[in-house]
Amino acid sequence: MKTLYRQFFVTTMITILLSTMVAFFMANMYYYQVTEELNDQKHVAIAQEITQYIETNKHVNLEHYLSTLGQVGYQFYVASESGYSQFFGSEFVVKDLPESTKLSVFSGNIYHGMIEFPSYIFMSGMFANELANTVGVPFKYEGESYGLFLRPNIELLVTEVHIIFAGMIVSMAAISLLAMLIVAKRLIRPITQLTEATKQISEGKYNHMLEIDRKDEIGQLAESFNEMTKQLQENDQSRKEFISNVSHDFQSPLLNIQGYADLLNAQTIREEERFAYSSVIQTEAKRLSVLTKQLLLLTSLDQSSRRLKWEFFSLDEQLKSLSQKYLWRIEERGIELYYKLSPVLYQGDRSLLETVWDNLFTNALKYNKPNGSIQIELEDCGPYVAIQFKDTGIGIREDELPHVFDRFYRADASRTKEGTGLGLTIVKQIVELHEGSIQVSSELGGGTHVAITLPKV
Repeated sequence: MKTLYRQFFVTTMITILLSTMVAFFMANMYYYQVTEELNDQKHVAIAQEITQYIETNKHVNLEHYLSTLGQVGYQFYVASESGYSQFFGSEFVVKDLPESTKLSVFSGNIYHGMIEFPSYIFMSGMFANELANTVGVPFKYEGESYGLFLRPNIELLVTEVHIIFAGMIVSMAAISLLAMLIVAKRLIRPITQLTEATKQISEGKYNHMLEIDRKDEIGQLAESFNEMTKQLQENDQSRKEFISNVSHDFQSPLLNIQGYADLLNAQTIREEERFAYSSVIQTEAKRLSVLTKQLLLLTSLDQSSRRLKWEFFSLDEQLKSLSQKYLWRIEERGIELYYKLSPVLYQGDRSLLETVWDNLFTNALKYNKPNGSIQIELEDCGPYVAIQFKDTGIGIREDELPHVFDRFYRADASRTKEGTGLGLTIVKQIVELHEGSIQVSSELGGGTHVAITLPKV
């Protein structure tokens, strides 16, 4: 397996090699395009100064003078028409020089060997220790024509300072490479930990938290991963609780149906008992039907891809229809119903919002006191609408209010009532799908107040 560390190391080495080659290539191009000509001109000027000194000082000892100059960093070759030939300074590795070149210089021409020298890569022309790689100028000495061929002694030009700088560059490169590898190792270590933690999560182990204390992007990634792990742990716990609650809520009515069905098969039961048992079976079957429908709706609401069916409808008329739908239950319990509705044309999902009002209204009926009251208000507040349901029911304890939207949660006072514990969960999700908010306030024995705010689209 190709690890990130190995890939980083290989990439770094390739980058260093490529950058070195490109740098050499650019330096080589610069030398041949610019520096080579300037170098030739500079050394021609130096050679001319030397020959001028020789020509103007009649008593100068040619060999002594050139030997002295050869010790300070130059290589010389002197030839004359009479056949005189002598090297001064460090020796040339290649001493071949065409006779035509010598005759051209004797006749007064300047030899530009540094420019005419064949071009090679890595500026090898600059370092080629060959007699052809020189500049040549003519001069007169003791009445005879001479030619002076000159080039710098590269070995003497490479001083201790150059060696120190070269060593410093090499050391910097080595230290930089080592530092990059250490940094890469440090960067990759938390990724390795993240990979291991991911494997643990894939196996269903949600207690594996990353211990990475960093303030950079990797630290943010580790923090986000830990938050995700906590959320997965909570979701897993919620899933288990959900399965447990669903199993319990299905098991209880199923056991009742099974038990009373067995009793109905008995030959000795009276007619009134048979009627009572049938009523229980019917009630439990309805309870299962309601629970199944609510679970299906809840699953649909949980899907983030669910799209609302937006349409304009009269919100006040929809709320008014509650009195017609549940008239028999209102009259049966002697409940007084009050409306305070402003005309509102609202755009939203008509079917889902009807589910909200049905849940809130049936709760207000179910947990109300006999001969109590229910008040429904609708107010158009410009950018949003406010809906309120107020009842005079048994209320909810203060410590139970934070849990009323939890799935399958039922307050102690309502456990004997028919219910699934999913109604308010569904209400809250539908309201939030419409980007609204819901608040519940209640007083034990004093009734419950539900306030909903829905923004206008």
